[in-house]
Formats: sequence, C-alpha cells, structure tokens
Amino acid sequence: MSANPLTRYLSEFIGTCLLVLMGCGCAVFAGADVGFTGVALAFGTALLFLAYCLGPISGCHLNPAVTLCLAFSNKFPSSNVAGYIVAQCLGAILGGFVIYMIATGKSGFDIHQGFALNGFAEHSPKGYNMVSCLITEAVMTAVLLFVILSTTHKSFPAQFTGITVGLTLTAIHLVSIPVTNTSVNIARSLGVAVFHGGWAVEQLWLFAVAHLIAVVLAIVVHRCTCCQK
Repeated sequence: MSANPLTRYLSEFIGTCLLVLMGCGCAVFAGADVGFTGVALAFGTALLFLAYCLGPISGCHLNPAVTLCLAFSNKFPSSNVAGYIVAQCLGAILGGFVIYMIATGKSGFDIHQGFALNGFAEHSPKGYNMVSCLITEAVMTAVLLFVILSTTHKSFPAQFTGITVGLTLTAIHLVSIPVTNTSVNIARSLGVAVFHGGWAVEQLWLFAVAHLIAVVLAIVVHRCTCCQK
C-alpha cells in the first residue's frame, strides 16, 4: 500500500464513491431493465476492477466493516481506521449525490419511488421483518469479511483477490437484494439514505449493528478455521 496516509484516504474516498455510483446507479437507472441479477453484477464487477486499481494504494477496503475487521485481526494499523471510515462515508455520499443529480434530470423522478435504499419491514423489497433483515445483513456481511480475511493468507494467490471478492459480493447481492436491498456496507447505505432522509436514515441503525456483529463473527470463524491448518 501507499506510504502516504492522505493518498490512501483519497483512494478510499474515490473507490467508495465509484462503488456507490456503479452499484446504486445501476439500481436507480437500470434496475427495472436488468433486474436483481444485473444490479448484483454491477456491484460485484465494480468491486472487482476497483480492487485491482486501488488495492495497491489503500488495500481497497471501501467499507467500514472491512476496515474494522482487518484492524481487529491485526492486519491493518488502528491509527488509520478513523481516516479510512471518514473517507469511505464521504466518498459514498458523493456517489449518492452524483446519482441524485443525474436522476433529478428526468421529469417525474420521485426519490420515494426508488433510490437503492436499504430498509426492513415495510421498506424491505419483499417485506421481510426486522429480525430477518438483521440476520441477513449480519450473515452476508460476515461471509464477505471471511472471504476478505482468507485472501490475506500468504498462501492465497494475490492475483485472484479481486476476482474472488468481486464474485463474492455478486453472490451476496443475489441472495439478499429481495430482503434488504443489500447493504453489507454502512457507507453504501448512508451514501443514498442522506438524500432521502426520513425512514432511510432512521433505519440505518440496524445495518450498523448487523455489520458490527458480522465483524465479530468473521474474525471468530476465521481464527477457528486457521487453527485447523
């Protein structure tokens, strides 16, 4: 990674902005045409190319849960955690802002009719309750974090990291879009929620709690499996 912290923060800012722009942008502008599969591929392929472009600079976390998980696993310096998370959240908001500015250029656009928002209960795409959504986000985020931790092994072929993580994110979206519209990244959720306000911001707590649970789950499972090697 780059030795300059500011360069790493800028990388996380730009990367998270592009992840939100590509993934949420696909959902907002083309979701009706490409469906869940298309949106899942948009998120997965965006993370894939960003991993190769920005990985050598910042590690391409683009997700507060990833940063916390790596820090608690002693694979990332704790002194950079706050800077990374701030950069990720600001980048996500910029991505959401770009989507909002484009979307408002179409006559009849209504942010309340769809803005790639994450929610539960009546705001779940298929009406799943709070418990189901909490479980989904915790488990799916833990899967993503476990895979990322696994790619940090010395024996893991580094050239396949982007492909592995990108395909994992795609699979996660295919499972969880109907439940929560798939967050697995509180910065991604925040990036679009701030422009909607109301329930979209009020329900962010569930995703924050789920992702913190996921950090613990991923670390525990990873350590248990590593001990068996």
